[in-house]
Amino acid sequence: MQISGLYSYPIKSCGAIIHQQAELDARGLVWDRRWMLVDADGLFISQREVPQMALIQPTVEDGFLTVQAAGRSTLSLPLHRGRDVPRLVQVWNDRCLSWDEGQDAADWFSEALGVDCRLARMTDEHVRRVDERYARRPAQTGFSDGYPLLVVSEASLDDLNRRLIERGKQPVPMSRFRPNVVISGAEAYAEDGWRTVQIGAVTLDVVKPCARCAITTVDQATGHKPEAEEPLATLNTYRKREGKVLFAQNAIHHAPGVLTIGDAVKIVESQQH
Repeated sequence: MQISGLYSYPIKSCGAIIHQQAELDARGLVWDRRWMLVDADGLFISQREVPQMALIQPTVEDGFLTVQAAGRSTLSLPLHRGRDVPRLVQVWNDRCLSWDEGQDAADWFSEALGVDCRLARMTDEHVRRVDERYARRPAQTGFSDGYPLLVVSEASLDDLNRRLIERGKQPVPMSRFRPNVVISGAEAYAEDGWRTVQIGAVTLDVVKPCARCAITTVDQATGHKPEAEEPLATLNTYRKREGKVLFAQNAIHHAPGVLTIGDAVKIVESQQH
């Protein structure tokens, strides 16, 4: 088994960056979901409400967060500059200290998406802890839904697409599930049985299945929903547990490190059933 895909999402619910190699810091992949869009009350906005967020493409390089969207001028924000007093923003049940990225950014995103919003960046000092009911060690994350990494095997998607086709539906790409780490050479849903894995020099705890939502119905290339109920309807026929539809696994890394396409994946410990 080996890594076949590496992805980060600097702005929660916006476009992905594809990596050949990616560094891990305390919160996950460097710059992964360090920013998110919020409404006037500081509550996060995602593709659940605004699917066209998929068409916002961020990059992080040369000391800037740069954002592009069709028909709009490029927005560039320096990563290192003087900051105002932090404000609290909310992602799910967590309130986090963030820096507001300013009025120009607020105007750019509000006009691009047609909703009033502001761009928030988690402060460097803030620590957002993962749910301790599932983590075996203290860990933190950025503005992800709950954990620093999402891991899935190519074979799991292949199995889902086979079932979609059998039901007369269109297959879906991996981008629908917005993973961080994609693994080849495993059996379908093998990741469900992993507890600890070694990837290169990085050790991961596989902690919790990912409950999927309506974002999986959004075509990440168009910002539209080609089949409003898919792939959730098909997943619901065989991947439903305790009222939730599950696909891919949340994971926590033990320490900072580097992940690279082609890194070998070794199972250190399996789940006990």
